Amino acid sequence: MMLYRRFGRTELKMPVFSCGGMRYQYKWQDVPQWQIPHDNQKNLEATIRRAVELGVNHIETARGYGSSEMQLGRILSTFPREQIIVQTKVGPNANSQEFQREFEKSLRRLRLDYVDLLGIHGINNAELLNYSIRPNGCLDVAKKLQAQGKVRFIGFSTHGSTDIIIKTIQTNQFDYVNLHWYYINQVNWAAIEAAKQQDMGVFIISPSDKGGMLYKPPQKLVSLCTPLSPMVFNDLFCLSHPQVHTLSIGAAKPQDFDEHLKTLDLVENASEVLSPILARLEEEAIATLGENWVKTWHINLPSYQETPNQVNIPVILWLRNLAIAYDLLDYAKVRYNMLGNASHWFPGNKADKVDQLELRECLSRSPHADKIPQLLAQAHQMLIGEAVQRLSQR
Repeated sequence: MMLYRRFGRTELKMPVFSCGGMRYQYKWQDVPQWQIPHDNQKNLEATIRRAVELGVNHIETARGYGSSEMQLGRILSTFPREQIIVQTKVGPNANSQEFQREFEKSLRRLRLDYVDLLGIHGINNAELLNYSIRPNGCLDVAKKLQAQGKVRFIGFSTHGSTDIIIKTIQTNQFDYVNLHWYYINQVNWAAIEAAKQQDMGVFIISPSDKGGMLYKPPQKLVSLCTPLSPMVFNDLFCLSHPQVHTLSIGAAKPQDFDEHLKTLDLVENASEVLSPILARLEEEAIATLGENWVKTWHINLPSYQETPNQVNIPVILWLRNLAIAYDLLDYAKVRYNMLGNASHWFPGNKADKVDQLELRECLSRSPHADKIPQLLAQAHQMLIGEAVQRLSQR
């Protein structure tokens, strides 16, 4: 049986799993409907039918997800409208009229009169926050659309730093937030707590993919998470916190829900089930990286903006930790090689020129200042590969 949680002040009864719309569509670009292969459309429709059948009635997509909205439009109208919760997202724009045009395009493609949830997609830095909340900005447009009955609730999605997320939450202008938070990356916990203060819905973006590519986990992680799969462990870890309301499952086919469903029966006894696994994961990190490093590596690290050549030191050291402690090497390589290629969605640069940079000043407050330059060089050697773009840029 699906579990539901109150989605903050929206009062929506939200399933703890959402059907995220970025893995089943045909293309990352808008294409004419006739170009969409029959098999692809049939698979998408089967995936959505399976989701709704399971009680996963929150369907989430975005204007930036290429053909996703248009393909969803062909199946969503077959369900009673009150049975489904539909969310789309539109990127903030310096021209708020352009934001409105993009939203109207979304609505037409989805073949709906309204969406339940409209997210401003990617408030990732101060400039994009300003485009959103300034007078006559994107948020004002979203509120007009709300007054017209085309949008029920307004939120935002973010890949930004925790301080930008908290700043956005504290405007108290949004009903919900889509953000990253899962076992391997808990830095945004303060933002989740801030969202709870404002009674906002909390939606976790991509816990299985960005949470460690858990659909193809390394054997070491499988062993550490036993008797659960890494995917179920991560789902349960997230849902053991009542401040979290729903996790996005980026299903590519109908069977992709099956493993996640195993989590539902465990939620009631989550702490009991998780306790030995969490202890094993921490022990392994300490055994491979050293206790002092595990407990203090993140203290007083400079942001990429404060670092010569904008090297993203916190992210690079984090990826090195994951590769060494849990064999998450493939994941670490994919993420590392996005640095320098993914703009504000994954900002900062690699450590390729680290031996030419003067890092003493920016690292002066770190307890590990002496060894970090060497660790960055080591991480670069371990993780360097082909440049990787975000899915939507491919």
